[in-house]
Amino acid sequence: MEILLVNDDGIYAPGLQAMAAELATWGHVTIAAPAVEQSGVGHSITYLHPIVAHKEYRNGEFYGWRVEGSPADCVKLGVMEFCPRKPDLIVSGINHGANVGINILYSGTVAAAIEGAFFGITSMAMSQWIKTPPDFAATAKRALVLAKQLWELSPTPGMLWNLNFPPPLPDCPKGVKFVSMGARRQREKIEKRTDPRGRDYFWAGLDPLSSHHMDDGTDVPNMLDGYITVTPLQFDLTEFGVLERLRGEELRFE
Repeated sequence: MEILLVNDDGIYAPGLQAMAAELATWGHVTIAAPAVEQSGVGHSITYLHPIVAHKEYRNGEFYGWRVEGSPADCVKLGVMEFCPRKPDLIVSGINHGANVGINILYSGTVAAAIEGAFFGITSMAMSQWIKTPPDFAATAKRALVLAKQLWELSPTPGMLWNLNFPPPLPDCPKGVKFVSMGARRQREKIEKRTDPRGRDYFWAGLDPLSSHHMDDGTDVPNMLDGYITVTPLQFDLTEFGVLERLRGEELRFE
């Protein structure tokens, strides 16, 4: 089993280290992670300047590739340069914070998994909701068990999965649920503040979970209720219903 492990929190993130340790019991793991945190960068890629990558060592042994680029860059380099052969699986995470609802579209963690799916490789984004001090080791063990099952359930190579884990409270997780992405946001919050010199500045994304509608069967309320949520995703954004309705229409261009 050839596995590429990436993230958006950076190569020094504890969630990455915990996931690497668990995946190593399943197959050969190649790590390619950003040199610095890349949270919220979405599916950005680097093409206006070279991408530099450095070998990272831990206790005198090679650990992985530290990439001066985005999570999607890490996947591109991992698949095309760093892995000894084409990976069977790409895992992104474990992210420090949940990636549910509309926030999936901003997430560097999910973007890395999408990039893996572009290559036709089954890819999984793993995220930990941070409400209490995280236990990444416990989450990584659960993530590995679920990854093996989803690997078997994936009907075709290139499947894209998004997993979110509730915090390590005594009664969590309550179970696992297959759910859809919460795609309805009820509000957005930006907080305006003033610095000591009298200049205005702004904070966004301060309360990302409560900004969503709590629609039944979606990821946000089920994760908040203590369940591990699993969502199959796709990256084709075509609105096929509208497309089919308009195929017979003729538009003028003059």
